[in-house]
Amino acid sequence: MARKIVQVRVTGRVQGVGYRAFVEQEAVALNLSGWVRNRRDGSVEALFSGDESAVAAMLDACRGGPRHASVETVELIAEPSDVDGPFMVAPSL
Repeated sequence: MARKIVQVRVTGRVQGVGYRAFVEQEAVALNLSGWVRNRRDGSVEALFSGDESAVAAMLDACRGGPRHASVETVELIAEPSDVDGPFMVAPSL
């Protein structure tokens, strides 16, 4: 299976609604590596690495988010070449 790595920025009402915990839970269930963090501008940034179909499923999940979130955009900002390790919540930026 093909491996894919993407870094995204999610905008909308995505802070203070459990969005990072939602992303972490979904990413772990999909066996992805990477991280998720809040940004000072109110967006959430995440990096996902894993099977191409799992990354696609994660991006779909990000577009919906948890119940109290209101996602406006999920923007691809980079396609890094390598990531390894378990998925984690990174310090805010």
